[in-house]
Amino acid sequence: MTVKSARRIAVWIHASRQPALEAACQFIRALPTHVECLVVPDAREQIQAHVPTAKLADITPQSLPTAEVVVVFGGDGTILRAAEKALDCDIPVLGVNLGHVGFLAELEVAQMQELVSHVVEEDFVLERRMTIEVELYNDDSEIPSWRSVAINEVSLEKASRMKMIDALVLIDGLPVSRWACDGILVSTPTGSTAYAFSAGGPVMWPQLEAYQVVPLAAHALFARPMVLAPDSRVQLELQPPVSGVVCCDGARFTDVPEGSRLEIKRYPHNLIVARLFEQPFTSRLVKKFELPIEGWRGHG
Repeated sequence: MTVKSARRIAVWIHASRQPALEAACQFIRALPTHVECLVVPDAREQIQAHVPTAKLADITPQSLPTAEVVVVFGGDGTILRAAEKALDCDIPVLGVNLGHVGFLAELEVAQMQELVSHVVEEDFVLERRMTIEVELYNDDSEIPSWRSVAINEVSLEKASRMKMIDALVLIDGLPVSRWACDGILVSTPTGSTAYAFSAGGPVMWPQLEAYQVVPLAAHALFARPMVLAPDSRVQLELQPPVSGVVCCDGARFTDVPEGSRLEIKRYPHNLIVARLFEQPFTSRLVKKFELPIEGWRGHG
């Protein structure tokens, strides 16, 4: 008789969301007994109560790198939080949609049996997507006072509703434009269907090696989104007298004093997305946005 070796799968949920808890319990209950599940510490007791026979351990910086995949139950926000933690570990993230649009999710919770089967058999295709990092430099300092990675976007925005920011944009060290505006986004292809999409940026296919700069309500004749090469570097220099705020993926933020600069470039680690089905991004785009693909006359 062959003894199956132990395996570890990380299961990530928003602990206070009951539908996510129920879906995670259903998934864990269906896994073979030799699979150990790493779970978010806030949800461990609840999951153990619902699935007493499950082998559970906490997700920690030490345990997460030992997982073979991170299965996330939730909307794009929850998937982004999990992806941020998995990024440096080079672990694939598999999203199960419990939200609305769900561009990062691979399948719906109703497809649970398919999910279990694919995860157990390790039957998925890995899709690699570029990410970016930002560093904040105060005054003339060459040492960053703050840094973060971003999977969707970095946004520099005004701190006060009453005043616009004034920012000089440089690409690869060369000035391109100075914008008086509500803010500036630097977005990855993954983020092109999120904040940047709402700001009028182009939709970028996720495997594209490029990123974009999008001004927010700029008072300028030239205020168009710009698509950059993946190895380009963006600098945003915040001019006096107005300060701002920098935010990554809508979750990690800090104040940007006047006279400071942000430097944004490609991050060394790619986001690895696990795909169960060979569904082209084109089809996902049409489905998620319910785009009309037939004329009013129909096919006739």
